[in-house]
Amino acid sequence: MKRVQIERFVSRLTRDTLALILAGGRGTRLKQLTDWRAKPAVPFGGKFRIIDFPLSNCMNSGIRRVGILTQYKSHSLILHIQRGWGFLRGELGEFVELLPAQQRIDETSWYSGTANAVYQNLDILRNHDPRFVLVLAGDHVYKMDYGPMLAYHAEQNADMTVGCIEVPLGEASAFGVMSVGPDNRVTRFMEKPAEPEHMPGAPELALASMGIYIFNTDFLYEQLIKDADNRHSAHDFGKDIIPAVIGTYRVMAYPFRDPVTRRRAYWRDVGTVDAFWRANMELIGVTPELNLYDREWPIWTYQEQWPPAKFVFNDEGRRGMAVDSMVSGGCIISGATVRRSLLFSNVLVQSHSLVEDSVVLPDVVIGERCRIRKAVIDKGCDIRPGMIIGEDREQDRQRFEITPDGVVMVTAEMLGQELHHVR
Repeated sequence: MKRVQIERFVSRLTRDTLALILAGGRGTRLKQLTDWRAKPAVPFGGKFRIIDFPLSNCMNSGIRRVGILTQYKSHSLILHIQRGWGFLRGELGEFVELLPAQQRIDETSWYSGTANAVYQNLDILRNHDPRFVLVLAGDHVYKMDYGPMLAYHAEQNADMTVGCIEVPLGEASAFGVMSVGPDNRVTRFMEKPAEPEHMPGAPELALASMGIYIFNTDFLYEQLIKDADNRHSAHDFGKDIIPAVIGTYRVMAYPFRDPVTRRRAYWRDVGTVDAFWRANMELIGVTPELNLYDREWPIWTYQEQWPPAKFVFNDEGRRGMAVDSMVSGGCIISGATVRRSLLFSNVLVQSHSLVEDSVVLPDVVIGERCRIRKAVIDKGCDIRPGMIIGEDREQDRQRFEITPDGVVMVTAEMLGQELHHVR
């Protein structure tokens, strides 16, 4: 594959920017995957967590001052950040700082919306004194250089710039949808509309917010304080802040496009189990849109030091093999067959078992003579010998969660294995 060198847009703009990653949400549409972890902490792509993508984008863009706002069941997320993202040099003004909900404004208020989460940390923002504040969602998968967007924001003399992407009209109700003028100035914004507005000349597409916002710092402070004083506000960027400012201030849209082809760039909202399964399965293709092997734009993470994956036994009917699949470190395929699947770290698949079209999260044991098809197996599951998953829908429905697209979701609790003991 030919390697294309992309110039990075590292400048004074990126150095004068503070990034805030909103990582406090549960992500209820991911069902049981977020029963014990926040959505940004959900494993993705064989060895990463979802939050590694916006964090890596910041590092690769030259933005080395980052705050992560956490709230819902954040323990695994905090551990991941502490273990994997503590390499920056504080004495050089670089940091990844955890900002948990800590009732800084009063003793009863947790984060009550995306704007409120930032508002409750205004004193910390003022201490860092950035020129720009880049607000990011912590639950999307994509690779993006934020430098060109910052340059666009400055060139347009904008008060606020919203990163946007084209999505099919039928999916647009899950996003903030905007209308723009010929100069890309935002003229209308609706958060998750029941009947989204299509793009001019493209009735099958809508222009959706990526949850990426750039603010001039003083403008952000002014709007957050004004919003906090509004008793009728939900204190959310999409629902309240953006609609309130587009008529008076200069709010620009920044279309996210591939820097080489100038077409719609890769971006996935893995907010449902079906979307999570599809996005992982895309990675096992020959040339997936998301290139995890890109040395020019690496995705950084923390991972335990597992040994290489191992495939054992070569007997007829008992051959350890994986085809059209990704298999992470620490995995042992022992006389079993894995097809079109993605296995995270430390997965054991024992003899005469078959795994097809499935996403298997870390630390899973699949016993002998199992058959698993089109499933998501959560971390730590022990699949007993002889278990069949994904072939009998009615039987699966009695034990597990089945998505609208027919993906079988399996967790340890569904198997009667209590990984989390709560009294």
